[in-house]
Amino acid sequence: MLRPVKDIFDPAAYPDLLVGLDGPDDAAVWRLSDERALVVTTDFFTPVVDDPYDYGAIAATNSLSDVYAMGGQPFLALNMAALPDNLPTEISTEILRGGAEKAREAGVVIAGGHSVKDKEPKYGLVVIGFVDPRKMLTKGGLQIGDVLVLTKPLGFGVITTALKQEKADAQDVKEAVDWMTRLNKTAAGLAVEFG
Repeated sequence: MLRPVKDIFDPAAYPDLLVGLDGPDDAAVWRLSDERALVVTTDFFTPVVDDPYDYGAIAATNSLSDVYAMGGQPFLALNMAALPDNLPTEISTEILRGGAEKAREAGVVIAGGHSVKDKEPKYGLVVIGFVDPRKMLTKGGLQIGDVLVLTKPLGFGVITTALKQEKADAQDVKEAVDWMTRLNKTAAGLAVEFG
């Protein structure tokens, strides 16, 4: 997404844009002061599970995780939804409810959003958070010898693909949903605290 705009926006002209134009990361970061910066991200995707509430909660968790990955604390979000005309209102309501309840669990308020019509459902959030720029985490901050700590098991894509092919075990799906809806708030706090 950055390649087409790199020639338009010179990073040197935006010294308060700490993360953004120079390389991909989980979110953009804009310095407000020496101790405070905004973390801004957007993320959305098509359904990965059959249950609309779980789908909304998973999508919201994933969107919030981008702010946590930067060492930030999210506080505000906007819904983004692309929904088919023929999608029953009960289903779209459950998607939004799943996202809203997950945001509330994170201490984040959803203050609005935008929807468009599309053939396939898509849902996610625009998320805004705060981070101390001196403690900010970036993908480029890794050093040889650093320890990689996984906050969740790997392999959810295999399970969700099996679910789409109607080959997934119900217990595996339940466990995957439990993990995919687990906020990375505690893990982010520990990462910032212990570097």
